[in-house]
Amino acid sequence: MPTESEFDLFVIGGGSGGIRAARMAAQRGARVAVAECGPLGGTCVNVGCIPKKLYSFAAHFSEAFEESHGFGWATGSAQFDWPTLKRNRAAEITRLNGIYAGLLSASGVTLLHGRARVLGANEVELRIGEQRETYRAKNILVATGGQPVLPEVTELPGRELAVTSDDIFDLPVFPKRLVVVGGGYIACEFASIFRGLGAEVTQLYRGEQVLRGFDADVRTFVAAEMRKKGVDLRLGAGVTRLAHTADGIQVQLRGGGELMADTVLYATGRRPHTAGLGLAEAGVALSASGAVMVDDQYSSSIPSISAVGDVIERVQLTPVALAEAMALVDRLFGEGRRRVDYTLIPTAVFTNPSIGCVGLNEADARAKFGNVRIFRADFRALKHTLSGSSERTLVKLIVDVASDRVVGLHMVGADAGEVVQGFAVAMRAGATKACFDSTIGIHPTMAEEFVTMREAVA
Repeated sequence: MPTESEFDLFVIGGGSGGIRAARMAAQRGARVAVAECGPLGGTCVNVGCIPKKLYSFAAHFSEAFEESHGFGWATGSAQFDWPTLKRNRAAEITRLNGIYAGLLSASGVTLLHGRARVLGANEVELRIGEQRETYRAKNILVATGGQPVLPEVTELPGRELAVTSDDIFDLPVFPKRLVVVGGGYIACEFASIFRGLGAEVTQLYRGEQVLRGFDADVRTFVAAEMRKKGVDLRLGAGVTRLAHTADGIQVQLRGGGELMADTVLYATGRRPHTAGLGLAEAGVALSASGAVMVDDQYSSSIPSISAVGDVIERVQLTPVALAEAMALVDRLFGEGRRRVDYTLIPTAVFTNPSIGCVGLNEADARAKFGNVRIFRADFRALKHTLSGSSERTLVKLIVDVASDRVVGLHMVGADAGEVVQGFAVAMRAGATKACFDSTIGIHPTMAEEFVTMREAVA
């Protein structure tokens, strides 16, 4: 066991940001420890991005079987086996956990399995059962991520009957009737996934449209497509109570009415995971939601304590946490030149069909630039001329008139994230609409629509 004064950097949290920071710091010669009380990889690897994408792949097969008929394929009766999917997913996650452990070991990082608590500016206590060890470090990094939250029991009687996104991957029995509460990307993704896997899905959202913060055209378009796929999406809908009955969970709706469900998924928000870390007691300033307050170099109110990732509640995406971690390590153990640019961060939502976007939505672009041009196309992809599917694709460009720069790019359609990633590079390089227009498209693809739109629609 290391002595208490061995570390230059003590990382609390073995998720994406914490592991990246630990590895990069160790490779620069720092003495580094990582404390983690759960499986390595954090939310993304264990109950987030990776298993969600695997389940999204699984959900598309039911459509693929049906669509193959239009291309001359005859298939038998397809059957989905929930235990097989869970078992194979678990095996893959376990493999990734091992890879992370190997990466830390190869970098010379000391991995400590236990629950950490900050005692002061340079002191951390690690609890392993009843045993407690104290460590000192020149720098402490908090990278504990976030966690899903349920409404308080006063707001939602019967809340103990609901599950969160942490639970949804390992339900003992596949839910034939799933109620999803929420309108953010997590709610929309799981509604699409479980509908594709064969569940009857009802999604309830109290707002006027799902995916607040996304482009208005994207929000309207994907809601319509999800409904076409069979998701019973109800807007302006809320839940007042959950109750256990012999037929399942009774979901009482605001304004009257009820639904019956086998599982109720609440995806109404996440909060930074700082409870029990001793941060406030040590003098670290936290926001009202519990996020660690940091400056532009990720230092907290105590200079020796830093934080990155979802726990600082800036942009809650794994690649952003990785970028923040590298910027922090460069400041602590390098030249301090690396910065994270939070503009033009591409993102994807794995609904069915999926969403990809980079840059500003139309409302924000008009507010920032005033005079913008909008290019938009809505079409049936070539594949679906034979598949029999009524799925449509949306592509949209937002252009600042003064500079001709493309400041927003949005897509709803198959593999939208894969398409948008490449365009994000062009936009970061300052691509103008003239650049798009002069680029020869790859035919026939959906992506070529981005370089063939000539007439502005607004």
